[in-house]
Amino acid sequence: MTGIVVLGSTNMDLVAYVAKAPQRGETVTGREFRTVPGGKGANQAVAAARAGGDVSMIGAVGTDEFGVRLRAALDASGVDTDLLRTAEGPSGTAHIVVDDEGGNAIVVVPGANGTVDHLAPGDEAVIASADALLLQLELPLAGVIAGAEAARRHGVRTVLTPAPAQPLPPELLAATTLLVPNEHEAAVLAGTTDPAAAAEALLRQVPEVVITLGAAGSLYAARGAEPVTVPAARVRAVDTTAAGDTFVGALAVAIVEGRPMPAALAWASAAAALSVQRPGASSSMPYRPEIDEAADAGHSPVNH
Repeated sequence: MTGIVVLGSTNMDLVAYVAKAPQRGETVTGREFRTVPGGKGANQAVAAARAGGDVSMIGAVGTDEFGVRLRAALDASGVDTDLLRTAEGPSGTAHIVVDDEGGNAIVVVPGANGTVDHLAPGDEAVIASADALLLQLELPLAGVIAGAEAARRHGVRTVLTPAPAQPLPPELLAATTLLVPNEHEAAVLAGTTDPAAAAEALLRQVPEVVITLGAAGSLYAARGAEPVTVPAARVRAVDTTAAGDTFVGALAVAIVEGRPMPAALAWASAAAALSVQRPGASSSMPYRPEIDEAADAGHSPVNH
């Protein structure tokens, strides 16, 4: 078992499925609506737990019905929720439109997540005992920085997903071991749309970078090493919601298990490929035996 702590958001995803997403001022008819537990933090926690990690979640849910359901969903996936706080008021929500191409547009309303601007008693001790801390940017930056700095104090690897994309404070970058942006986020942070150039620029700020490239796979770069590209499996996407979180959760498990990065990336890519073939966020995430089978069947080549 691998010790992973996730400091991040929990949201109830309110998902509408449509043939084509509406333009501004336009009304379209959807074919289906679902409420699915999500939030980038909770998604990564569930993904890592299903991939075989021993996972603890730090964050907050509200006092509404969604809060009860969000906690129960994490528990059901084997995530330790002892440090998941309950804050007075509504839980976080994400309002998602998914089109027939599998693309999505999302509006996040933070709710209880907005209260996680500091570490609570017990949080640092759990972070100190972990092999890795997973962070995203759906919590107040003060809370994210507090977690990252606690991890650095105790020599714990930090994996930061810089989403939603925004400028990153120097103190957060200084406490980040591995940065995992998608193409859009990498372009915002590095000022270039070329992934290789973006990775090179980001390595001036953090030791390791993985840029996820959607259907094109992922690019890994580390200081003093040649970049590595791992292709993604070719699959038909049904819903790409939480594919990146599935990738990060599985990648964290593979890394702390000691797998070489190319093999870890290929395994995480197999997990993400499984998730995009199913609807929903956490509901789409595969379990370890599925990932192993898909990774073995894929035999993805690694390009240097």
